[in-house]
Amino acid sequence: MNLKGPFSTQSGDDTEILRERVKLFNEYKDFIDQQQYAEKFDSRSNLHSSVLEEFIYYLFKDLVQEFSESALIGKSHTFKDIFFMPKNYREMVAAPCARIERKEHDFVIGVKINADMTCEGSASVERIDFQIPVIAIECKTYLDKTMLEGASAAGEQLKSRSPNALYIVVAEWLKLTENVNIKKYKVDQIYILRKQKNTDRKYRYLPSYTKNPIHEDVVQHLFETVRKHLTSDWEGGIQFGLERGYLL
Repeated sequence: MNLKGPFSTQSGDDTEILRERVKLFNEYKDFIDQQQYAEKFDSRSNLHSSVLEEFIYYLFKDLVQEFSESALIGKSHTFKDIFFMPKNYREMVAAPCARIERKEHDFVIGVKINADMTCEGSASVERIDFQIPVIAIECKTYLDKTMLEGASAAGEQLKSRSPNALYIVVAEWLKLTENVNIKKYKVDQIYILRKQKNTDRKYRYLPSYTKNPIHEDVVQHLFETVRKHLTSDWEGGIQFGLERGYLL
């Protein structure tokens, strides 16, 4: 908490701040990865993935708070879809009867939108809260094909409602073979923090196993990707594309 930055404007201190954040994260992860602790938790506990979510929060908290103290940051149930479901036509003309479908994301940077909805001529008002992401990050201890397929589906759904959003996957280890075509998946980037293939946890306790650290340069690339997106203008739309002559 005492370590501040990096912020929206690039600084000569950025590299050292990120290096210190990664150092603290590695120390913490090495502690809870000890066999005497790690074997007390199975994959359903989400201990290790939640630690990664926490690190991601500290990585971006100062950057996001520069934009707004009320900005959406952290684990979130974001807007996925809206539909209207009154019991009958009499109810339909009296109240919107809106239903919001939400999607849980491990980490989000975005905005909270509060809207009052009413039918014309009716005094009935419904309060609707939307959580709209511009960055969504899926955090995994390791990434396999099934997880990537799920992330791809979530990314596609997100972009259909928030076209300026980035969908990113961050994992410690990778569990994919060369026979997987990662280009076909609807994610903007995949980060493997240890630059290492996944190994069953029981083998990680063998003296012969070398566990890579969380790599500082990977975290730096992740941070710069997010900072650039948050500080750039999002040119887009039909008119902008028409002026260029190409729409995408």
